[in-house]
Amino acid sequence: MISQADIQNFFFLGIGGIGISALARYFHHRGYAVSGYDRTPSGLTKELESEGISITYEDDPSFLQNSSISFNPKHTLVVRTPAVPEDCAIYTYLREQGYSIRKRAEVLGLVTYGLKALCVAGTHGKTTTSTMLAHLLYQSEIGTNAFLGGISMNYGTNILLQKDSSYVVVEADEYDRSFHQLRPYMSVVTAVDADHLDIYGTPEAYREAFADYTALITGALVMKHGIALKPKLQKGVKCYTYGVLTDAPKPKDLNFYADHIRVEKGQIYFDFHIDIPANTTNTIPDVKLGVPVYVNIENAVAAMSVAWLNGLSENELRNGIASFRGVSRRFNIHVNAPKVAYVDDYAHHPEEIATAIDSIRKLYPKRRFIGVFQPHLYTRTRDFADEFARVLSTLDEAVLLPIYPARELPIEGVNSEMLLAKMTNTDKRIVQKADLVDYLRRRVKESQEPVVVLTIGAGDIDRLVPEITKAICNL
Repeated sequence: MISQADIQNFFFLGIGGIGISALARYFHHRGYAVSGYDRTPSGLTKELESEGISITYEDDPSFLQNSSISFNPKHTLVVRTPAVPEDCAIYTYLREQGYSIRKRAEVLGLVTYGLKALCVAGTHGKTTTSTMLAHLLYQSEIGTNAFLGGISMNYGTNILLQKDSSYVVVEADEYDRSFHQLRPYMSVVTAVDADHLDIYGTPEAYREAFADYTALITGALVMKHGIALKPKLQKGVKCYTYGVLTDAPKPKDLNFYADHIRVEKGQIYFDFHIDIPANTTNTIPDVKLGVPVYVNIENAVAAMSVAWLNGLSENELRNGIASFRGVSRRFNIHVNAPKVAYVDDYAHHPEEIATAIDSIRKLYPKRRFIGVFQPHLYTRTRDFADEFARVLSTLDEAVLLPIYPARELPIEGVNSEMLLAKMTNTDKRIVQKADLVDYLRRRVKESQEPVVVLTIGAGDIDRLVPEITKAICNL
């Protein structure tokens, strides 16, 4: 890698990605010349452009030659996301010209080195948990910087900057073993359900990567109680567990937990408990959950645990959780009317989809449930086809879009038709993306009972959210 002292420019391949855009913002904020390439415009790329970052959507190296920024290998660091294919013309040109090219995780590891990095890893829940944790610290006396995997609804951004703070909150992504580049001071691990088997091969190898990640922690690990993880902690690193109690008795080795969960006038409250020898606070009662969704109780407990370990007071914890407004595309309710409710969520793993469906059933127990799923990646669809089919079969009506390929080429026989054939719903169908808005408008209008619509997936289904909202909000 070129010397950091020599870097004048940054060029980001895949700059519209949620994680890489945060790095682009960070270096732009630090005064570097920043530009990038992405395949298609989005709301996020438009925001970057409005902040003064130059972006091209044409896969043509002439952008680099004609730019007002002076690009050369001695003073330009290229940062790429794995979603950019190897045959990308700009990427090929940069390699051939001898530019230093690094993955996002490598650069993020350097940025966070030397700070107290509070990292959140896990198959599910890491975006919401890390954004909660960042919000708790940001509004406290100690403050924080943050690199988030989603857009915070409190701040309208995926990056928080406080130069005077010695802390940084980071979402630790396991894809391509990216989280092995980080040096966590403390870390949460939320789940180790197998994913990204195109990278890891087996569920056992996937879990082993998390165990290797825990060996990087220098302060403390806070892991969900009962997950299949055997940490490889350094000597002196502490290990705590967290969870949510309903009817089961409390395990002896559970250190942070929520219980006494109740719903009052549409709001969720719980008591937060700390069970660590020699601590001075045992219970914070009547914590109000800012986003009243059951899965967020568990996320809140994880975030509060790490925040408490870093010195936040009872009032800072209570006020922070109550004022948390959520993350874009994490259980966002866009329509909430007597005839129809509409929820959009980023869920793209079977367990995440099951959690979203369960949360909606609890919110809207008597409504007909229409779920729209855009599968993400051919390999994930292949590896978890049976699990996807089982979860989607619990919907009253299941609608599948074609698979969003992202970085992958098609795999013969792996498609939405394959998933549909495995599902047991009597009401199931495939709808093309271009026809989805009209389809949902018609189905909601025809329904003789109240309806809840859920759109889920990590592809580009989110581009349709404004149109779907507009189409059904007045029906």
